[in-house]
Order: sequence, then structure tokens, then C-alpha cells
Amino acid sequence: MPPDTAPANASVAISDVTGIKELTLTQRLFASQALWVTVAVLLIMGLMSLRYPDQYGTEENFYNITRNFSFIGIMALGMTAVIITGGIDLSVGSVMGVVGIVVGLIMHAGKTSDSFLYSWYCAVPAGLATGVLCGLFNGVLVTRVGLSPFVTTLGTLSIARSAAVLLSQNKMIYEFGYSGQQFFDIFGGQFIVANSVWLLIIMTIGFALVLNTTVWGRHLYAIGGNEHAAQLTGVPVVRVKMQAYIFCSLCAAVAAIMLLGWQGSAINALGTGYELRVIASTVIGGTNLLGGEGGAFGAFVGAALIEVIRNGLILAGVDSNYQGIFVGGFIILAVLLERVRGRKRE
Repeated sequence: MPPDTAPANASVAISDVTGIKELTLTQRLFASQALWVTVAVLLIMGLMSLRYPDQYGTEENFYNITRNFSFIGIMALGMTAVIITGGIDLSVGSVMGVVGIVVGLIMHAGKTSDSFLYSWYCAVPAGLATGVLCGLFNGVLVTRVGLSPFVTTLGTLSIARSAAVLLSQNKMIYEFGYSGQQFFDIFGGQFIVANSVWLLIIMTIGFALVLNTTVWGRHLYAIGGNEHAAQLTGVPVVRVKMQAYIFCSLCAAVAAIMLLGWQGSAINALGTGYELRVIASTVIGGTNLLGGEGGAFGAFVGAALIEVIRNGLILAGVDSNYQGIFVGGFIILAVLLERVRGRKRE
């Protein structure tokens, strides 16, 4: 290459690099799918309140909406961690069921004994431990054995549901012993809104901080972006992915305990079909099913949108059988929007 052409080529390369600018805060905000989902939630709520002011726009209905989506939202936070790594967990609904039965059985034993072992002080940790064991089971099979997350968690879905049926002997558990009322007051009570809503808000803020400010959060995104590259750069891929599955099942256990406190009874069908709503919440909120992208607030508003739509359809007199059509449609729309946004980034 002639000497006099080198500076020109170099200046072009430098100008190309310096011309690349990071997105501003405003640009990042408007590129966020979670923002537009939030707008959709507020718009739907506003329109429904105007259309059905005596049914939809009431304090009681607001309480029902927030309480109902809080359980899904708590589970969606855990699902977000798993999907960010490029995995998926289909077992969360069944984990919820078996945790509910474990907690219910321990407290039910307190009906004939006032032993501390049969109080909610022991039942709740036992339920949380059950969730952790389910997550550990999934995590080991996915990370150590190398099985597909889809197949593994599909198997756990069936195992956990059958375990719930066997443990409960296919019976409803509703007598929770001497500590039952205290359990209902704490986990099923309310202060302005249901206690489960406050817990969801706290968990969402905490998880958002973890994702954006900690090494573990950066590792989740790195694994989802390129697992092989992350491993080469020293990211403990196996450990982080296993922790993600444990966290996901733990969130399902927390949601089960809160739901049990509100319902006042444990049935082995608890959480049936919730896995679809949980995955839908994360995807609608902007979590990429291919991994590497997602956030806590997206899981929160995604769960809110599904419940707002469901509640609105019921008040509008639409057959509940149509709910699945709307949820499925929003999942497809969310994935389509993500693909469009991905092409624009490219």
C-alpha cells in the first residue's frame, strides 16, 4: 500500500468508529417492550373503567386484579432468570402444587397437636425447601447431565404433579391446625392491597437490582448471549444456570405459599396450567426466548397485562374459554415484535 494512502484510510476507519453512538436514555426507554406493555395496561384499564365504571373502575376490582396477577408475577421473576440463560422451565405450575400440599399437610397435622413442628413456622421453610429441591433436580439434569431444558422440566411437571396427588391422597386439605389463622393473616392478608402484591413489588425491585448491578446478573445475560463465549471468559456457566433453575422453583414455592394463604385450602391441582401464563408474562414483558435479554419489570407488567385482559373479558361477558386465544395471540405478537426489534438492531 502506498504511504500517502495510509492516513486517508486510517481517518476513514477512525471516523467510522467515532460515529457510532450509544443509545441515549430516551432511546433505550422507547425501545423497551416493557414500556409499551405498561402503556397497554394503563390504556386498557382506562378504557374499561370508562366503559364499565360500576364494575371495572372500583376499588374492589382493582384489589382483585392486583392480587390475581401477583402470584403469576412472582413466578415470572424466576422464569425470567431461566429464560435469560436460554433455558425454560415448564414445571413451575406443578412445583407450586406439590409445595402447597407439603405446607398444607404439615399444618394439617397441627389439628391434633400443638407441636411447633406442625406450625407454619416449620411448614413454610419446608415448602421453600421443596421448591429448592425441585429446582436443583432440574438444574442438575440440565447442566450436569446435559439434558434439554424443555424435556427435563416437562418430566418434572409430571413427576411433581403426581407427587402432589399421592401426598394429598387426592383430597383437599383445609384444616390447618392451631397456627392456621395466623398463617392466613400473614400470607393471605392485605394492607390496602393484598400482601402478595407488596411481596411482588419488593421482589421485582430486588431482582432488578440483582440483574443490573451484580456479577451474577451479568453472568445470566452473558450465558444467554453466547454460552460458549461466556465459558471461555471464565463465567461459571454450570453453577449460574443451576442457580437460575433453583431460583425459578423457589419463586414458584413462594407464590404457592402466598396463594395458599389466600385460598385457605391446599389441593393437588394448585397451579395447573400456570406455566403457560408465567411464560407468557415473561415473553410479553420483553424477555427473549433465545436468551440474553429480559428484565424484572417486564415480568411484572407482562403478568399485569394478562390479568387486566382476563378481568376485562369476564366483566365484558366474554366466554372464559376465549381467554386462551387472547393469551396465545399476545405471546405470538410479543415474539413477532421482538423479531422486528432484532432486525432493526441488526
